Amino acid sequence: MRDDLARALDGEVAFDDYTRHLYSRDASMYAIEPLGVAFPRHADDVAAAVAIAGEHGVSVTARGAGTSLAGQTVGAGLVLDLSRHLRSIVDIDPQRRVARVQPGVVQDQLNRAAARHGLMFGPDTSTSNRATIGGMIGNNSAGSGSIRYGMTIDHVRALDVVLADGSSVHLGQGTAALRDGLRDILATHADAIRDGYPKYWRRAGGYRLDRLADSGDLAAFVVGSEGTLVVVTEALVGLVPKPRHTMIAVGHFTSTIAAIEATADALACDPAAVELMDRTILDLSRQRIEYAGLGRILHGDPEALLFVSFSGDDEGQLRGAVDRLARLWERHRHGYHTLRAETPAQQAGLLKVRKSSLGLLMAASTGTSRPLAFVEDTAVDPTHLAEYTRRFKRVLERHGLRAGFYGHCSVGCLHVRPFVDVRRPEQVRAMRAVAEEVKDLVRSYGGVNSSEHGDGLARSEFNRELFGDGLYAAMRAVKRLFDPDGRLNPGKIVDAPPMTEHLRDALLPPALPLRTRLRYEGGGMRDAADRCMNIGLCRKTDTGVMCPSYPATRQEEHATRGRANALVKALSSPDPERALGDERLHEILDLCLMCKACKSECPLGVDVAALKAETLAARHDTHGVPLRSRAFANIRLLNRLGAATAPLSNVVGRIGVLRRLLGITDRRPLPTFRRGRVRGHARGDVTLLADSFTTYTEPGVLRAAVDLLEAAGHRVRVERGGCCGRAAFSKGLLDDARDSARALARRLNADDNPIVGVEPSCLWTLRDEHPRLLPEDPDVRAVAGRVRQIEELLVDLPLNRLERRILFHGHCHQKAEVGTGATVALLRRIPGATVEEVDAGCCGMAGSFGFEAEHYELSMAIGAERLFPAVRAAPDALIAATGVSCRQQVRHGTGRTALHPLEILRGALEREDARGA
Repeated sequence: MRDDLARALDGEVAFDDYTRHLYSRDASMYAIEPLGVAFPRHADDVAAAVAIAGEHGVSVTARGAGTSLAGQTVGAGLVLDLSRHLRSIVDIDPQRRVARVQPGVVQDQLNRAAARHGLMFGPDTSTSNRATIGGMIGNNSAGSGSIRYGMTIDHVRALDVVLADGSSVHLGQGTAALRDGLRDILATHADAIRDGYPKYWRRAGGYRLDRLADSGDLAAFVVGSEGTLVVVTEALVGLVPKPRHTMIAVGHFTSTIAAIEATADALACDPAAVELMDRTILDLSRQRIEYAGLGRILHGDPEALLFVSFSGDDEGQLRGAVDRLARLWERHRHGYHTLRAETPAQQAGLLKVRKSSLGLLMAASTGTSRPLAFVEDTAVDPTHLAEYTRRFKRVLERHGLRAGFYGHCSVGCLHVRPFVDVRRPEQVRAMRAVAEEVKDLVRSYGGVNSSEHGDGLARSEFNRELFGDGLYAAMRAVKRLFDPDGRLNPGKIVDAPPMTEHLRDALLPPALPLRTRLRYEGGGMRDAADRCMNIGLCRKTDTGVMCPSYPATRQEEHATRGRANALVKALSSPDPERALGDERLHEILDLCLMCKACKSECPLGVDVAALKAETLAARHDTHGVPLRSRAFANIRLLNRLGAATAPLSNVVGRIGVLRRLLGITDRRPLPTFRRGRVRGHARGDVTLLADSFTTYTEPGVLRAAVDLLEAAGHRVRVERGGCCGRAAFSKGLLDDARDSARALARRLNADDNPIVGVEPSCLWTLRDEHPRLLPEDPDVRAVAGRVRQIEELLVDLPLNRLERRILFHGHCHQKAEVGTGATVALLRRIPGATVEEVDAGCCGMAGSFGFEAEHYELSMAIGAERLFPAVRAAPDALIAATGVSCRQQVRHGTGRTALHPLEILRGALEREDARGA
């Protein structure tokens, strides 16, 4: 079949073991390894793939971002990844308020395009930065705004689809295809269709024969069918007016139940959304730099929060609604404080945590005990939600399970994820018992078991009981009509296996002992990789840093989760040490820039940069160290020699044969070596780390740091001896990096000064990588505790006015370790300066990565995604960047000179001194 597909499709086909493993998982608790994966380029490719799979008797599972929570997007046959190529917005018609899109279009992508016309796609999922429209159609997704905008089914106007036989049809109002067969089913099962569905409206389970009976709309009918009836190749979706303003009231409560009981008052004020978040998620958000903004604005120590959003075009009306709600809560003694967030800036931290609640909850996993999605999609009428939640909690307590609570109080949908270890049989039995009791509980309230995440492998087993024999028979008849041979995503919605089959963690063999150079908290190297639960935040393309190579390649293996899952496969093999040297594994890891964004932006903190370094070290053990890796690992020595022999060394660096010998691109200029010694004192009250890069190529940055520190009243000792080992670490020479760490720690621990630096990649190595290399070394621990941002010591500088716009780009390691807030705040202290931090992700340079010949094109493509356009759009601005690599990339990619922020500050300081003289 592989050869047939390769000949017939314009898109790629992959049947190798690693690709099959990557596509064996989605964001659920399940795993099924497929036979192979195809990446269609257009609708004809989809049709050909389905037809060829049918000829070979192989099933087909279509998927978009692979973020389904119930196991919809894993299957044993051929997986069609529709997200790599089928991601075009074909047309937007603002007059008709519709958009024609391919299934791989991401929700935020559509919303950005629609916003230019004052429109948006109504359903608002928390995964909007990676959820595809095709996936939303498959699951009938909803989200926080469903109280106002309904579900995806309410916005689908027409669909182009491929049927099980490989034929292509158009589905819409009045479509004739399949109508006779459906008419017979509707007639035969009319009573069951009328009486069998739950009465509550927010339904995402089963086939929507009730909707078809009322409207005859075939396009709407297949929404929520999870790829079991058709494969969508293009969709006409409705758009709604985008509100101009949003304001949020955040109620603070002493218990989850108290927050839920306050929902009625919120609903009385006509909100756009009412969202619950319990203490579990709040505490987890406080532990992560990326999400800590919420904790800083809360009052007291709430056990739960209720986010109530109001949207519209009249700011006065929205502010009045917030005031009215605050008065109602105060009058009825609901909560102890109401926080108002009226501007986008005030709301940013709130929304970031709300949209990442699932990932943050997953971060609470300990070993193989994880918060699993098997009862997290129920919904009842909000009037019953408090009582329902109390009884739900009692079910969990009876079975000894704890859980986190969050979700959509406005529509009675709470996402409850009990912690379960599926490797323990008694826990699996408890999980099943809870699922059955909750199913019965929700039914007793007239609610639904699947309200927005669908049935998949987690809930389909219960559909016969939930819908009744008659309605279930009608659904099976629908499946046979559309898919007589059961080829389209079998085992979902009807004829499903037990919910306890195909459990991901239970399928993994025990991790074998493996010698590693780094310390991994809470387990070994495989556990560190297996923290990934495939929620797919690393597939976002327009915000943050993670993962730089994915937007440029759109390949699953080049997202953080792809690399983590590849490592899980290698580390689960009978000989993990040998598997870490596998060539295919290193193809997957090769385009990791080691930006460390995954450490902070991934809610689960999957640190692929460290895992890659460890894997490279294992590969070197087997295959030896390449010459280029050895050269870059000793960059301090090379740079020191280069600076000592400048300007001759700058000429030698242009010799092509030397570049080719080391595999360095001749399309990028090398740094210019500069002589110059930055003077300090033999003793001081602050130690400045003279890093291996700026010391020899931009000594003016270090001089600016000394001048500023002295102006702030400090006596500076410059530490020039030794290397932090950052470059050796990134090349997998971990033994060399450990030796460098030990030696530098001894030097730095000669006093108890705070330690600062100007190059984030070097400075933060002291606090992150060194303790992982030498966890028991007292000097290393002491030094790590004394590392400070230089901005903390530059508080009261006398600065002259600078009437300039400053566009600031932060270094990836700075963002990952401490964030960029202190740098931005320091620049904003310059009188007259307007400072804007550009959300441009990684610059693409990443130390040596951008110099390596085989990586040059990707390096430039990453820069061209967001950074270069932002710089070019600000021709009159000063460009500031904390990283030496970032400044090199800006210069090469745009022709603009980027300065270190300290150089800009020193310029302002010098003018102040001159004026005073």
